[in-house]
Amino acid sequence: MPEAISLYDLLHSRQRVPMTQCLIAVNTVVFGMMLLAGAGLWHGNNAIQLAWGANFGPATQDGQWWRLGSALFLHFGLLHLCMNMWALWDAGQLVERLFGHGRFAVIYFGGGMVGNLLSLVAQGNEAISGGASGAIFATYGALIVFLWREKAAIEGEEFRWLFRSALIFTGASMGLGWIIPGVDNSAHAGGLLGGILLGQLLGRPLRPADAWPKLARQGALFFLLAGIGVLFAHLPAPKYSWRAEIAAREEIQAFLARESSIRQHWQEITRPETLGDESPFELARRIELEIAQSYEDSIEQLSQLELSPASPSAAQVESLLAYSAKRRDSSQNLASQLRRHGLTAAPGARQPFSRLPSPSSSPTP
Repeated sequence: MPEAISLYDLLHSRQRVPMTQCLIAVNTVVFGMMLLAGAGLWHGNNAIQLAWGANFGPATQDGQWWRLGSALFLHFGLLHLCMNMWALWDAGQLVERLFGHGRFAVIYFGGGMVGNLLSLVAQGNEAISGGASGAIFATYGALIVFLWREKAAIEGEEFRWLFRSALIFTGASMGLGWIIPGVDNSAHAGGLLGGILLGQLLGRPLRPADAWPKLARQGALFFLLAGIGVLFAHLPAPKYSWRAEIAAREEIQAFLARESSIRQHWQEITRPETLGDESPFELARRIELEIAQSYEDSIEQLSQLELSPASPSAAQVESLLAYSAKRRDSSQNLASQLRRHGLTAAPGARQPFSRLPSPSSSPTP
């Protein structure tokens, strides 16, 4: 019987773990950049997380599938980052030495994205998620498979210590995920299962003569692809279009810019020297062109938005439409009154301006 292999001695001879070091560095740098962008040190900011690529059903399923990968590098606070980086260093350097740099990268990213895909199925429209934990669970899943497959080749004491430690860490982490609010345990479970299948598919024996069964590898590939297909088939339909929501937010910002311009025009029109120098007909024409027409343009732009009632900006868009219609109608009514008075109304031309809502009634962002 071949002599048992000491993993300690074997791994000591394989010192370099550039992939693990690179992943930790990238996660840390991204977190620092997000802090500079306004993310909280201890608590995440959903708007910034979304902007940087967090996993969220309406956005991911609206053609932004890259979020399944980008979300692996986003963390909701310093504690979240530190815990994940500690776990990544603890398991990553071991799995990278056992599987090799390239295969470890496939396990990390592949398992992590499977976890994020399961997260979409479980809570797609309800949560904004991110973090490396799904990929870390994939790393532990691959480690558990490797240790179990190679238990006959590893020294007994080393096998028992490593295998039990991996199982205890995985089980405890999953258990805490069910207890602690806000933890995306579905991503953990998906990452773990993805890592187990990828570990079976990509594992290499400690002794070249002890090749893993080809049928087992083929089975792992089949279940991995079938599982991904099932997850895609069961993705919940997004409650609203992310592109339409982004277009609405951009249009709201454009509206507020137009509103600022309209206020400036209004102040110019109501200056005492303007009221004294221009006739009611000239004032009416300016009100129609610079005030009423601007609100008409806003109504046209806002009406072109295709928002579902569930879209976060839907209520604000409706409010801005009602506001614009009121301001347009008031402006047109004032212009009509000025024209009816004609030149004879010039001495009292200021009075009708009080009928137009004041700029203080303008909407806020």
